[in-house]
Amino acid sequence: MARTSIQRPSEARERLLATASDLFYRDGIHAVGVDRIIAEAGVTRATFYRHFPSKEDLVEAYLGVEDANIRGAFAAAEASGAPPQALVGLVIDGLADDVAQHHTRGCPFINAAAEYPDADSAVRQAVDRHRTWFRSELEAVLSAAGTPDPAAGAAQLVLLRDAAMVGGYLDGWERVRPAFLSAARGAAGLA
Repeated sequence: MARTSIQRPSEARERLLATASDLFYRDGIHAVGVDRIIAEAGVTRATFYRHFPSKEDLVEAYLGVEDANIRGAFAAAEASGAPPQALVGLVIDGLADDVAQHHTRGCPFINAAAEYPDADSAVRQAVDRHRTWFRSELEAVLSAAGTPDPAAGAAQLVLLRDAAMVGGYLDGWERVRPAFLSAARGAAGLA
C-alpha cells in the first residue's frame, strides 16, 4: 500500500510570512525592504527567495492570508446553523469585531491597492479577487435572509466596512463602532 504524506508548510516560510504581514500592515509594503524582513524573520536570503521568488510574491501571499482569515470567519458564521436573518447579524458583528481586533490600521487590501496603482499588477488582481468574493458572499447571505435588494445591500456593506476601517484608524474604533453597526444593520434590512 502506498503511503501518502501530508506536506506541512515550512516553518521558515511561515515565519517569513508572519513577519512580513506584521511589517507590511504596520509600516506599509513599499516602506519595508526584503533585508528587513529577512533579518526580523531570522532566515537567510536564500531561504527567502526559495519561498518567495520576489517581494511581490510575498505581498500576494500576505494578502492570501488576509483573504483566508476573512473566508474562515464567514465559514464559521455559516457553520453556526443560525437562521438566515440571524446570520446577517452575526456577519455584521463579525465584521465589527474584525476591525476592532485585527484591522486597527485600515484595510490591508485598500492599503495594498494604494501602493500598487497599476490595475494589471498581480497584487491589484489579488485585491480585486478578494473584493469580488467578499461582495458576492455578502450578497448571498443577504439573499438567503430575504433582503429585497441583496446586491445593493452588499455594495453598501462593503462601502461601510471600508469606511469603518479608515474611520476606526483615524477616529478610534470605540467612536466608529456604534455608527458602523447602526448603518450596517440598516443596509442589511435589519431592524
